[in-house]
Amino acid sequence: MRNRASGFMMKLLFSYSKSIQLWLWSLGVVFLLTGCNRGGTDGSDGADDCFSAVYHDKIEVTDAEMLPVSEMIPLTGMIESNPDKVVHFVSLVDGVIQRVHFSLGDAVRKGAVLAEIRSPELSQLHAEGVSLRAQLRLAKRQLASIASMYEDRVASQRDLLEAEGEVQQIEAELERVESVMSLYGAGSTAGVFQIRAPISGFITAKGITPGMQIAAGEAPLFTVADLSEVWVLANVYAGSVTRVQRGMEVGIRTLSYPGEVFQGTISALSHVFDQHEKVLKARIVLQNTDYRLKPGMLAEVDVIRNEGTEAVAIPTHAMIFDDNENFVVIYHDKCSMEVRHVELLLKRDDRTFLLSGVEPHEQIVTKNHLLVYEDLKNRSSH
Repeated sequence: MRNRASGFMMKLLFSYSKSIQLWLWSLGVVFLLTGCNRGGTDGSDGADDCFSAVYHDKIEVTDAEMLPVSEMIPLTGMIESNPDKVVHFVSLVDGVIQRVHFSLGDAVRKGAVLAEIRSPELSQLHAEGVSLRAQLRLAKRQLASIASMYEDRVASQRDLLEAEGEVQQIEAELERVESVMSLYGAGSTAGVFQIRAPISGFITAKGITPGMQIAAGEAPLFTVADLSEVWVLANVYAGSVTRVQRGMEVGIRTLSYPGEVFQGTISALSHVFDQHEKVLKARIVLQNTDYRLKPGMLAEVDVIRNEGTEAVAIPTHAMIFDDNENFVVIYHDKCSMEVRHVELLLKRDDRTFLLSGVEPHEQIVTKNHLLVYEDLKNRSSH
């Protein structure tokens, strides 16, 4: 009897232990479900769900901001030299190029020797100048001698006046020759005339080579441009004429510097359509002290037009377009994210302004938001 009673008690204790284990396991499942699925209380798409740590390592968020509404008007353009800082050097005499000391694209300083030219006309002027200087030295000595004789009453006043007039005449003729030489912009060294840089800048065009014969007044021998300041000429087509105005801020992008935006302002807007391109030209002046912008570069110009109102703005890449509607993922905390339907006011490449759906300072998921969106969408459908 005792053995039977002991066996019965052992079976009873074993059954009771199994029941306690099953009850504890069920209680743990309930706590797990209530702790990691609290959704459905705010009526939002996808509910508030706890997400794994993998999401938290991969997502990024940013605050929605209340900003002035501004539209981007895209234009195309080209970078050009400031024509007020460009010199096209044209020879005023006939001659032959002896030497050239520059290449296309070289940086030059004002006064630097760029080329040497031999010209019969300039050689004649140079010889005339040498002769006049010799005559002037002789005339001055004669004047000094006559002046001394006049003081000793050996020479008359007429002789003195004639000597002074001779000196003045030679000085006037020498001044004329030197003025012409200066007009040619050349100095003389052993009969070879040196053409010097009229300004500091870069050689943007070159039309001479050694041994080349040149004629006065023909095509420029070379062009020097000061590129410390450049112009961006943007094409304004007929459809954008009423929306683009002087004084508007612009962002300028080039293929040479992807991701970099140069800021500027429209300083002038043409009132006459270009006969060939059928566009108005908008001029943007940019400082180019580092010489990164080169004439001839193509540019994309985004004109910023302010609408005079404010709206909630979010990064455009955070938008999700699905089933002909726009959505964003709102981040509350580690265990709470939701899908929010939004209505658009104005969409730009970098920023989108909203009519409704998001309040200022709410946090928007901007990285891997599509992954979170699909997960929330799947959860809401189950």
